[in-house]
Amino acid sequence: MNHTSVAVAAVALAAITGLGTARAATAGDVEAPSACRPANHLAKITRDRASSGRVHFRVTLTAPKGYAPCKLVGSPTDVAFANHGSPLDVRVGRYGGQTTVVTFGPGHPVHFDICVPNNGHGTPTDEASFTLRAPAGEIPGTSVAEGHFEVTTGTAIGPIQPGA
Repeated sequence: MNHTSVAVAAVALAAITGLGTARAATAGDVEAPSACRPANHLAKITRDRASSGRVHFRVTLTAPKGYAPCKLVGSPTDVAFANHGSPLDVRVGRYGGQTTVVTFGPGHPVHFDICVPNNGHGTPTDEASFTLRAPAGEIPGTSVAEGHFEVTTGTAIGPIQPGA
């Protein structure tokens, strides 16, 4: 195999292995996958503080080292809930400002709120799936968070905020 064939094969292999992954430039021109892609972050649901007539659950997203920071904005979309794998028929709204851009990546966790009316009709739930939004639009793919929480009619999703 001559040098040209080796170079062409290397470029083709790089193109094939790079398909389906968002990439962002990092220091030294080394590229790392974006932390915003669903496969590149972890999401966990925990109970948060209560407010007047509402129960709050915090969905915290973290990204391990090796992923590139990215920008997120507003509340996640396409939110769905399941309990032990069975989908729940609960439609959600969103609340709060939808235009603040937040940086997410290793060392920069983010979170959003699941705000549930405390009306005594909550349905136990252990999974939320959702699509994250970037300033330029939705990020392809579905993220999944797990934890024990509840949902009911009137549940609303808050915007992404910095911090755990």
